[in-house]
Amino acid sequence: MPIFDLARNALFLLDPETAHGASIAALRSGLLPSVHLPPDPRLRVSLGGLEFPNPVGLAAGYDKNAEVPGAILRLGFGFTEVGTVTPKPQDGNPKPRIFRLTRDEAVINRLGFNNEGHEAALARLLATKIQGIVGVNIGANKDSEDRIGDYVLGIRRFYDVARYFTANISSPNTPGLRDLQARESLSALLSAVLATRDEEAARTGKTVPVLLKIAPDLTEEGMDDIAAEALAHPLDGLIVSNTTLSRDGLRDEAQSRETGGLSGKPLFSRSTTVLAKMRKRVGPNLPIIGVGGVSSAKTALEKIRAGADLVQLYSCMVYRGPGLAADIVRGLGAELDRLDVRSVTELRDTSLDAWASRPL
Repeated sequence: MPIFDLARNALFLLDPETAHGASIAALRSGLLPSVHLPPDPRLRVSLGGLEFPNPVGLAAGYDKNAEVPGAILRLGFGFTEVGTVTPKPQDGNPKPRIFRLTRDEAVINRLGFNNEGHEAALARLLATKIQGIVGVNIGANKDSEDRIGDYVLGIRRFYDVARYFTANISSPNTPGLRDLQARESLSALLSAVLATRDEEAARTGKTVPVLLKIAPDLTEEGMDDIAAEALAHPLDGLIVSNTTLSRDGLRDEAQSRETGGLSGKPLFSRSTTVLAKMRKRVGPNLPIIGVGGVSSAKTALEKIRAGADLVQLYSCMVYRGPGLAADIVRGLGAELDRLDVRSVTELRDTSLDAWASRPL
């Protein structure tokens, strides 16, 4: 759609963080038109009691403060995820903290969970009647004395409005946060968060799924530990993966020296390898959302072939524009036509062994 191309080109004239704010403002104002995709039953995915109209979602990090979830869904996404939201507002790290690596179609960010806090996001979600699936990504404040308590508070605070939760313990931009992926800490976190979910389920009569978002920078032993704890607790799924600290294979040498998490096209291979290795470890029944380098219908489908039930994107939309989700959904439909497949779910795991056998 030409207007989406114009929007992308205009945003590239601005520095990345200003461009992000401008895109949120454009969505809030209704300047970007809604995308009308005909329903395709072959793209529907049922997971955790939720019915996703298509498997393409927007990852957390874009709509941090729950400002435009409805407008995002109208771009063709099957679901969206707000946050990461922390109990107290926090500014995040000093600017500049977002960097485009244009030659690589990548982004480095060191934002540090900048957000307006629970109360602001909750007020917006309560005030908005959204037709669609909106998940809430919860995190801990940088200066928190009880990080697990921050996640518990997130479950309680958003339980009445979240369609699912993501516990984000994998951002590289909050010092020590990834330590929660260590087995003993992860066990304590999952026990507390899922016990709180069960209490809220008893209160409300509905069970909201809880997913865990992990990093791509894991060892084989680290994946073993996470898989063991995921299976030992009534966790509802994994999101694989967050941004990476790796800078392998980048062409933009100047920007690649910036600290922070790398996302976009260069993340595709490693994140998909970790996805497949985790699928092998957790078995066929635990839902997994694949994230990292999804830039086309081909890459979205390859995530599914590697073991994902659903996929998410964000950074590649910076380069492909706000029409990317709709393009991917149309492309998936065309690919199912070509393969004469009745459901996208039939393709899950068809390349699992090939991806899982790759070295990290």
